[in-house]
Amino acid sequence: MSGFINYLKGSIEEFRNHVEWPKWSDLQSSTTVVAIASVILAIFCFGVDWSFAKSLQNIYSFLIGLKS
Repeated sequence: MSGFINYLKGSIEEFRNHVEWPKWSDLQSSTTVVAIASVILAIFCFGVDWSFAKSLQNIYSFLIGLKS
C-alpha cells in the first residue's frame, strides 16, 4: 500500500512542479480552432447527407414513375 501512496505523492509533485501547463490564451485559440473546424465539418456532413437524400428521392421517384 505504501508503494501506491508514494506513487500518488510523486504524481502530485510532478503535476505541481514539472508539468508545463499551457497559457490561457493558447487554450482559447485552440478552442476557437476546434469550434470552427467542428462547425465546418457539421455543415459538410449536412451537405453530403442532404445530397444523398435528394439523390435517392429522385431515383425512387424515377423508378416509381417507370412502373405506372
